[in-house]
Amino acid sequence: MGEQAVAGADGGSTPEQAPDSGAAEATGSPGPTTAGMTADGTAASEVAVPGAGMTADAEAPAGPQSRTTDIVPGPGGVMTDEVGVVTGELTLRTEFADGQVTLHVQYKDADEWYVVSGGKAALEAASGLDAVHNIAVGLLNRPEG
Repeated sequence: MGEQAVAGADGGSTPEQAPDSGAAEATGSPGPTTAGMTADGTAASEVAVPGAGMTADAEAPAGPQSRTTDIVPGPGGVMTDEVGVVTGELTLRTEFADGQVTLHVQYKDADEWYVVSGGKAALEAASGLDAVHNIAVGLLNRPEG
């Protein structure tokens, strides 16, 4: 931000306006692209910058969270607690609630969900849900057999 030295044709240094410089800097007030900072790194007067709030430490949404993917298991299908082995085109749902992750399957487009046998484990935070789901898909989805 501000000026940059650029070598001219004669090898000398010539100041050039940076691409994001504009009338706001010329007047001394930071524009929306400065995020409230001046060129020397000192804080300027407060400037509202939409979307600049941090959300990484925000609380996770209340209630269960889940991920779903359509799968085709290999020979032998997927063992469930309720009905035994299910085969064919299935939907896998990985759900996180109350510090526990649970794998469920259903016949594609059916109403009933079944718990995958051995598909429950403690999970400290919902941030691990994507990883667990991706691993489960990798293990259970075997369309080529």
